[in-house]
Amino acid sequence: MNISILKTDAVRPEWVATFGEYPDMFERLLTLVDPTLSFQVWDVEQGALPPTTDGVDGFIITGSKSSVYEDKPWIRQLEDFVRRLHRERRKVVGICFGHQLIAQALGGLVDKSPKGWGVGVHSYAITAPTLSADGQGEVLSLLASHQDQVMSAPVDAEVVAHSEHCPIAGFKIADHILTFQGHPEFIPEYSREIMHFRRSMIGDERVSAGMASLDAIEHQGERVARWMLSFFGAQ
Repeated sequence: MNISILKTDAVRPEWVATFGEYPDMFERLLTLVDPTLSFQVWDVEQGALPPTTDGVDGFIITGSKSSVYEDKPWIRQLEDFVRRLHRERRKVVGICFGHQLIAQALGGLVDKSPKGWGVGVHSYAITAPTLSADGQGEVLSLLASHQDQVMSAPVDAEVVAHSEHCPIAGFKIADHILTFQGHPEFIPEYSREIMHFRRSMIGDERVSAGMASLDAIEHQGERVARWMLSFFGAQ
């Protein structure tokens, strides 16, 4: 299976030796499920996009510190590319920023949430039977790190996960688009670093709760990895 990762941010330089860049995180996660996967990485933030959509089993759009509504040329170019993927019914998964970017590109609305930051492990109700059919229940727990949210999904989207804090925590469109607000590729240690670094932005109370969640709730990133690869492989 050939997967193209559309990289929309860089990890802080002092963290790269420990955690890698965001595509490295996805590669580590997905190869736990299937070690035969092959990957290509496109640094969209630096203006690189795949010249063709052929020969790719699935595209992944990563998270980013940028907001999808910022007026940056690379964000507009990525929106155009998402609309192309949608027209061609190419398989694409969006994570965090990727989830929000796909929503905005296809007519949804993204904005800062009045509920504030979502950090630590968040639990979401799964509303798609095809996902909960894996026998692991109807609640998904994922590491989160976001202030923006999808406020309204594209008109043809089916919400697949939700919580009180994040009512549109994932959606799918037909059989070719799947998105999640949470980060399956993160590990708790990386989440901890981000919360420490952004403590003044997030707030002490929210950070304390997020830190506590790392020990109290099991992160299910590998579960989502299996969903992603099943989604990419489905005909």
